[in-house]
Amino acid sequence: MSEFHGSASRSSHPRPNRTPSPETRGTGLRHRLAELRGPDVPAKALDARALAALAANPGCRRRAILDGAGVDKAALASALGAPSGFGQSQFALTRGNAFEAKVKADGGAELLRLVHSRLDPGAEPPAGAAVPDLSAPGPEGRTARTALALREAVRAGGWTLLDHPMLALDVAGSLAFLEPDAVVVHPDGGWTVVEIKSFPMLDGSADPAKVGAAARQAAVYVLALEEVAARLDPAPAVRHRVLLVCPKDFSNLPTASAVDVRKQRAVTARQLARLTRVEEIAAALPEGTCFAPDRPAEELTAAVEAVPASYAPDCLAACELAFHCRERSRQAGAVTPLGRPLRAELGGLATVEDVLAAARGESGDPDDPAVAALRRAAALRAQALHTREVAPCP
Repeated sequence: MSEFHGSASRSSHPRPNRTPSPETRGTGLRHRLAELRGPDVPAKALDARALAALAANPGCRRRAILDGAGVDKAALASALGAPSGFGQSQFALTRGNAFEAKVKADGGAELLRLVHSRLDPGAEPPAGAAVPDLSAPGPEGRTARTALALREAVRAGGWTLLDHPMLALDVAGSLAFLEPDAVVVHPDGGWTVVEIKSFPMLDGSADPAKVGAAARQAAVYVLALEEVAARLDPAPAVRHRVLLVCPKDFSNLPTASAVDVRKQRAVTARQLARLTRVEEIAAALPEGTCFAPDRPAEELTAAVEAVPASYAPDCLAACELAFHCRERSRQAGAVTPLGRPLRAELGGLATVEDVLAAARGESGDPDDPAVAALRRAAALRAQALHTREVAPCP
């Protein structure tokens, strides 16, 4: 958007519009997001889990602005009086960290063996793989150090294990820093994402829901890696088969399975591209809007309600504000708490009252397929109840 500096010129030569540079726009956006987050409130970094959930619900402007501004949604939900139990327990975190340390012990020898056997058995066995130091100040520094290590690994050839590298991905105009469990560079220069989870793999298979969540998370890392690879010449291949490492059966021994994430990668890329840009949402908010959790509950409620949400039952497993949004949807009589498939079937009928009125024949276009189906269902229900009432007792 062009900016005009000063008043209109009185000369016959009007001053041209001046478009702010990308650096100026970026600085202004960061300042605006900091205002929304609250003074002296540190930004909560986006991770791949949050991005996978964000991509699964791209129509939710509320989550887009809160995540883009780095708002701590768990603290915000508690301040609103609707705390959520979303997230892993401390026990699960401790167990997961212990298992990951076991998998990566001895320079990642077992992890590299699994990558070799499951994904690249024709390559030279990974003896004496390189494990570069990725430490650097700040996420930007670690991102740059990771990109340099990947470039050096491709040039050197052989096996390289990057333990907790840092990647960056532009999401709706805001930069997200991502930290996969590991990335392995193959002797042919290809890159593989490794996901280490603490849920068991029984008889070679794991819970499909958990595997699906891990695949969506890994797909975010693949997208970020592809951006790094695109800056190299020639661009290395980012493999779309990731390695999922889990405990074998009921033991603490690691086993692994190759998971093809091409579908998840395509869906995630498409959904992220459809996300409304953060600056557009921020520009539409009232002046003084702030999501700092130390604000009064009434002020916070007004700030949150100023941003439209797109609630669905799936949010309960993916967003800290789900309880708050569900309660507001119920108060409004919306049909969204009943699920996305039903919401799609109902078309323009957005509230429960609209649905009931259409079913009773009090409103709605009879030619609307949703209205016709509701009236047919209401007639069948009335017929069934009437039959039951008049049927003789056995």
